[in-house]
Amino acid sequence: MAFRLTDEQVDAYQENGYLIIPGFLNADEVAKLYRVAMEDEAIRKNSFDLDDKAGKKTKLALWFTPGNDVYGLLTRSERMVDSVHKLLDGKAPVCHFHSKLMQKEPKVGGAWEWHQDYGYWYKNGYLFPDQMISVMVAVTEATKENGCLQVIKKSHKMGRVEHGFSGEQVGASMQYVEFALQTMELVYVELKPGDLLFFHSNILHRSEANLSDTARWSLISAYNRQTNPPYITETPSSITPLQTVPDDALLLHDDASGILENTTQFLSVESAKAKK
Repeated sequence: MAFRLTDEQVDAYQENGYLIIPGFLNADEVAKLYRVAMEDEAIRKNSFDLDDKAGKKTKLALWFTPGNDVYGLLTRSERMVDSVHKLLDGKAPVCHFHSKLMQKEPKVGGAWEWHQDYGYWYKNGYLFPDQMISVMVAVTEATKENGCLQVIKKSHKMGRVEHGFSGEQVGASMQYVEFALQTMELVYVELKPGDLLFFHSNILHRSEANLSDTARWSLISAYNRQTNPPYITETPSSITPLQTVPDDALLLHDDASGILENTTQFLSVESAKAKK
């Protein structure tokens, strides 16, 4: 039976600003994503480092247009797009903003400062944060020890908080983060491989450095409604309706045809650094 969110899960997301789905992917799907993450040349060539304020590095690769590679097929799968459609405000088609493979390596993987995704996206000219969402899939286990994501429960109801640079990252005003922590719950989002997290574009979240002996790798895909165009930065993928594929397409993908397609539009290292 195809995966579908229940009304209770949708209500929980709207109330708390996030929703965890254990076992969204099965063991075979996770194994395939992990192998691709480790072996794909396109990911290796297009990954870049961002420093936290302590100088520790987090490696990531970011792309805009999902293709017929295994990551694109997951991003466009019916179970994923249908779930996003239920969680976003409005009824317009769901579009893919961007996806990124986060590679937080043992001992050296850096922290991410407190921030809201909409704290970035507001600068691109997107007007409606309720029409934007991020979806994290755990490729490896995420624990407190290896720097799992932390969220401030219900902080999406605060609205957008001012952001500024901290190291090579953009972070939220710590004054408002501290205000939020006085009355709202801090949640460590520990995930098993294949677990999934939906989180609102305005929820405050961060992750600490990976001081463990195990890597923390995750895929994070951001989605947008077609009715929420960017007025400042041109990002065609974010207003192009997704063409969904069956859920089993990920496992049926022919590895010989290439894992991440050469046509994938990656964010360049130069562009990432220029955003400073």
